[in-house]
Amino acid sequence: MAVPIFRASIPKSHPLIHSISSALSLTDETWKRKRLLSCCAASSELKPFRPELCFSVGTYLIPHPNKIEKGGEDAFFVSSYNGGVLAVADGVSGWAEQDVDPSLFPKELMANASNFVGDVQVNNDPQILIGKAHAYTSSIGSATVMIAMLERDGILKIANVGDCGLRVIREGKIKFSTSPQEHYFDCPYQLSSEIVGQTYQDAMVSNVELMEGDTIVMGSDGLFDNVFDHEIALTVAGYRDVAEAAKALANLANNHSLDSNFDSPYSMEARSRGFEPPLWKKILGMKLTGGKPDDITVIVGQVVSL
Repeated sequence: MAVPIFRASIPKSHPLIHSISSALSLTDETWKRKRLLSCCAASSELKPFRPELCFSVGTYLIPHPNKIEKGGEDAFFVSSYNGGVLAVADGVSGWAEQDVDPSLFPKELMANASNFVGDVQVNNDPQILIGKAHAYTSSIGSATVMIAMLERDGILKIANVGDCGLRVIREGKIKFSTSPQEHYFDCPYQLSSEIVGQTYQDAMVSNVELMEGDTIVMGSDGLFDNVFDHEIALTVAGYRDVAEAAKALANLANNHSLDSNFDSPYSMEARSRGFEPPLWKKILGMKLTGGKPDDITVIVGQVVSL
């Protein structure tokens, strides 16, 4: 996008004109200095205008097929604070084996993060926000988490613990991608109620300069395990409304997750790590394929000027 340049027209009564007129009676050397100061003043009035930026946001969540009644184990929030704040947390389902509701920890974590967004100690730092939210979370459990905070000047600050993801799309192409943090395949970094878990200090931190017209796609691993980046970019390009784009991406991820024949990002990664298909598939010469049923949270943010 071209940055508009505003040309200043200076009326005759403008003090700059008076300074030039009065300088005519000065010596040549003094006149040169005066003219230089005048030119500097004029050029400062011609600085290109950079608009302040913010997000227009759409969200959509589809719970795991077996967790529909309780709404799944993902949690998220969006805020209009400053240029906008986007956050998602994915509860670790293994806690259910200990009779703990895995959704409680991520829900409380996100509620605390939402409450501390404008806190002076946070100071617009998503990594500090994760740490403060975690410190105030008393529920038993664990979760992966990502928070992204947009400054009005277009700088997006991202802090990520685990395998939630974020993509920046510009002119139909992926311009930036976060990378998952994991101990080993299917075992991501996570904040926990236990001492042995990760902390905000383990977060992967990124700063990205955004432009008006950019699109942010953020979500839990239920999205990125089942939808390739090129599908994300193509889907977003087909919708002008961010809410419809978020819904379309969530539905696409859900359809892929339930398709045993779809060669998903998750199944491709599993094969690359040495995982093999069930014996009956091996006998038939079939490879390990299929989506990964999961909670699916999608947040789509369009970068617009205020």
